[in-house]
Amino acid sequence: MISWRRITEADFPLLSKWLAEPHVAEWWHHDSSSEGVARDFGPSATGEEPGEALLMYLDGRAVGLMQRSCLDDYPEYAAELAAHTGLPGAAVTIDYLIGDPHDIGVGIGSRMIRHTIEATWTDYPDTPAIIVAVSAANLASWRVLEKAGMHRIAEGEMEPDNPAHDRAHYIYRLDRPPISVP
Repeated sequence: MISWRRITEADFPLLSKWLAEPHVAEWWHHDSSSEGVARDFGPSATGEEPGEALLMYLDGRAVGLMQRSCLDDYPEYAAELAAHTGLPGAAVTIDYLIGDPHDIGVGIGSRMIRHTIEATWTDYPDTPAIIVAVSAANLASWRVLEKAGMHRIAEGEMEPDNPAHDRAHYIYRLDRPPISVP
């Protein structure tokens, strides 16, 4: 079973370990030092950041991190996305990682994303869509979005998280399902 909770400062050593893993560092490109993690994730842990940083669990075991936020809260990033696709107001975006390399490629990522998608429709009742940009070179990342039911809607150049990568990105979207009336 997938579950989650908002990160706390007590999670910073685990985040630091995960961010230092080669499969994470390649794409996230974060400072994995304790100071870097506190700087980058402290505002989420204390609620000062409008987005959420969620520690993801599989059957009670921490397996990954999910970030979820309203694009309206990040106008510069929203503008970068809007240059490539229509962007409805109140859209949500996510970012994600699997921490332990042994958990890669076994379906945990798509389960985490599907769980987050389902919860988003409830947690953000005004959200019409979830929109995610991912580096075109990150095959595993965009494949997991597809396995979770998202659809590629655009391609374009965006600022990469890791400056070693090129600017090519794929943009994925999933619209809120219609409400079925019995």
